[in-house]
Amino acid sequence: MNLQALNKMDLPTFLASLGEVFEHSPWVAESAMKARPFETLDALHEAMVGAVRAAPRERQLDLLREHPELAGKLALAGELTRSSREEQAAAGLDCCSAEELERFGSLNDAYKAKFDFPFIIAVKDNSRAAILKAFETRLANDADSEFNTALEQVARIVWLRLQETVGK
Repeated sequence: MNLQALNKMDLPTFLASLGEVFEHSPWVAESAMKARPFETLDALHEAMVGAVRAAPRERQLDLLREHPELAGKLALAGELTRSSREEQAAAGLDCCSAEELERFGSLNDAYKAKFDFPFIIAVKDNSRAAILKAFETRLANDADSEFNTALEQVARIVWLRLQETVGK
């Protein structure tokens, strides 16, 4: 798929192509579609991220809550989206030791209890060890800082997904 094709798609085809770039949040692609034509991949990304920025905080929070826990229950049950499954596998999260799974589980629980959404990081940019370190570091953040950090990480994840889906 390329930008020329995306610029010509009707809504159902556009959503089928990009609706899951943001985890279970096709409203982002639908909103971004209004900014067509996209001259560059950067323009597409900015339209999508801009749609999230323009959304009310509660909708942003819902978007964050759609992300799966890292090495969490959905991953163990094989119920991740294709993109999440591939990303977590690339970071080695699909082959954690029992000790690492326990550590991820306790960090997931602590993070979600504090911030009310799952820990989000662009796993493609990180190793398992770096992810665990970031988890521990970010648990010390205040709620507003972490909310913004999570949204920034979502934007990074989407950028990486768009590069794979649409290309440069």
